[in-house]
Amino acid sequence: MIKALIFDLDDTLYYEKEYVFGALKDVAHYLGNKYGKNEEKLHSRMKGIFEELGRGKIFNIICEENNFNEDIKYLVDIYRSSKPKLEIYDDSREFLNWAKKQRYKLGIITDGCSKVQWAKIEALKVNELVDKIIVTDDLGKEFWKPHKKSYLDMISYFNISKNECVYIGDNPNKDFIGARGLGMKTIRVIRKQGDHITTFLEKEYEADLNIVNLLELKEILGIDELN
Repeated sequence: MIKALIFDLDDTLYYEKEYVFGALKDVAHYLGNKYGKNEEKLHSRMKGIFEELGRGKIFNIICEENNFNEDIKYLVDIYRSSKPKLEIYDDSREFLNWAKKQRYKLGIITDGCSKVQWAKIEALKVNELVDKIIVTDDLGKEFWKPHKKSYLDMISYFNISKNECVYIGDNPNKDFIGARGLGMKTIRVIRKQGDHITTFLEKEYEADLNIVNLLELKEILGIDELN
């Protein structure tokens, strides 16, 4: 019998790009004011670099293109200090409220810079919807998923067995292999948008089941499909 539902955060409960673009806007505002540049154009260019190359070199490229003499670490700090407005998906809110009423134990395990992840958690107000949140960076970067420690810590906190827990995430690169290695059930949500919607790996990296909307979990749990 399933007693606990544990969720990933980014691109599982909300659209992570909302945070990325909001944080980049703060950096564009800083650079625009400092150098007398149009911050909307800077923001647009940063988003373009992100879409083309990912987030790794955005600030290096924007500074090189505009001859900005900046400490990249300072720009990263502006990004990580951002507090944009965020909303969880409607189905996430509806399902978590339903699950709470059904007396499931609810948790979140999320990777990423601790400062950033806790800012997202505060903005999304998900701490009001779940019982326990683990930001793996608080444990140490070596304990980011797929390391098993955060899953074990969550199971211990809820005082349940591994087969009484389901982990729900979106990224097969890291979300499921650690959980499956412990004997936990796993579900992958493949939404219409997100960084990993086109990523499909070998069977051992994928989840036991795929869904496209968290409300599907009501039926899955109702018919005991995971047991």
